[in-house]
Amino acid sequence: MLMRTDPFRELDRLTQQVFGSQARPAAMPMDAWREGDEFVVELDLPGVDPATIDLDVERNVLTVAAERKSRLDDEKEVVAAERPSGTFSRQLVLGDTLDTDKVTANYDAGVLALRIPIREQAKPRKIEINSSDARQQINA
Repeated sequence: MLMRTDPFRELDRLTQQVFGSQARPAAMPMDAWREGDEFVVELDLPGVDPATIDLDVERNVLTVAAERKSRLDDEKEVVAAERPSGTFSRQLVLGDTLDTDKVTANYDAGVLALRIPIREQAKPRKIEINSSDARQQINA
């Protein structure tokens, strides 16, 4: 039998939504890694309409904001409501070595994938060593 209201469960659910838990953090979960000459960041945003996703870059801070609307309303008898709804946001502080002018984003199957290229100046490069055939004499 399902309980319709349990104040302790509701308090626990609200606390987990605000502060998160180890199993489910309050912010959108992400993975980030380097792949060749770019960094890749993937954020889980299941059930989010892509039109509600907003990406902003200011200096070296990338902000991701999204909204998941609840499908529940007053006309429906709610049996369980565990999926968070509302506005979610996350800020990522990017290093100076990344080119924030060339960030690309793709949303597919509930995952927002960001690709951030590394600046040309920050890429590893070879430095040519010049030498002369003339030998210098060292006086002792």
